[in-house]
Amino acid sequence: MSNNLAVKLRSGTQKAHTAAENVGFMKCFLKGVVDRDCFAQFLSNLYFVYSELEAAIKSQVNHPVIGAIYFPELNRQASLEKDMVFYYGSEWRSLITPGTTAQSYINRIRQLSAHEPVLLIGHTYTRYMGDLSGGQMLQKIAQSTLRLSGYEGTSFYNFEQIPDKKAFKDKYRQALDSLPIDDATADRIVAEANYAFQCNMQMARELEGSLIKAIGQVVFNSLTQSHNNPGSTEAPAM
Repeated sequence: MSNNLAVKLRSGTQKAHTAAENVGFMKCFLKGVVDRDCFAQFLSNLYFVYSELEAAIKSQVNHPVIGAIYFPELNRQASLEKDMVFYYGSEWRSLITPGTTAQSYINRIRQLSAHEPVLLIGHTYTRYMGDLSGGQMLQKIAQSTLRLSGYEGTSFYNFEQIPDKKAFKDKYRQALDSLPIDDATADRIVAEANYAFQCNMQMARELEGSLIKAIGQVVFNSLTQSHNNPGSTEAPAM
């Protein structure tokens, strides 16, 4: 029996996704303007978020709903640790702290893990589906702009255990659709996915000050004042 959660998530987050792709930091990124320090900071915030999210999901692996959507091959924490070593060196743990939004995001994940673990699915969908889709394009841009060789500094986007991303995304959507949840819960998961988008947008916005310092206000304005990008969480992976 299908709960249509995959379709509900896709259509229910369309507006949020469009808005997220049109945050100044992302607009610059999509146009190939990436500052190394800002990108390192971007990944460091994600390191904290994924560490928290993955610990929360793992702790709920025997939960009838969470267990059915747990795919350890998606886990990003170890990849992000490699990226942290690349950008910050072996002492990276003492050099990074979560930004304001990343910290509220972490608090939200903790709260859900303790009280409403099913809603964590809104977060895993938003992050992993985005990483497997548009994230693949961001990786190519970062590699070429920052002249990175191989996956150095972009391990985050490299899903070694998922060679066929399209097949995996289909499997993931099927898993979403077969979760034993009712319509009201599905709607709350969609609302949580939209909250996850807001957090991701805010994390990107917080980096704009540093990016403007790096590239200059005039360049930033010229790159961000143009037409909007059409967003979709599940746009085909490049």
